[in-house]
Amino acid sequence: MTATQAAGLDLGPLEAIPVGEGRTFRVGDEDIAVFRLRDGTVRAVQAHCPHRGGPLADGLVGEGKVVCPLHGYAFELDSGKALRADCEHVRVWTVTVDGEGRLRLDPGPVEVSPSA
Repeated sequence: MTATQAAGLDLGPLEAIPVGEGRTFRVGDEDIAVFRLRDGTVRAVQAHCPHRGGPLADGLVGEGKVVCPLHGYAFELDSGKALRADCEHVRVWTVTVDGEGRLRLDPGPVEVSPSA
C-alpha cells in the first residue's frame, strides 16, 4: 500500500464544496456525494437516491441527514439509514480533511447496519 492509498483518495480542496452543500464525485464506477456540514465535518454517501435515482448532492442537508430533492426521502449521513421504511438505505464512505485542507476518501464503503 502506498502513502497515497493509506491517506485515502484525494478528491480535491474542501473549499470546492460550499458550507451546507454537497457535490458529486466520480470514483471508479461509483458516484459519491460529499457534503460539507455547517459544523465543519464532512460526510459521503452514494450519490443517487435508491427510490428513483435523485441527485442526493443537490438535496437539503441539515441535522445529520440529507433529503432527496425529487421526492423527499431522507437519509442519515452517518449510517445511510433511510428514514422511511419504504426505501432502501444508502451506502456511506469515510471522508476526511487532511492537514492541507484536501478531501480524502477511503476507498470502499463503510459496512454499517442501520438500526431499525
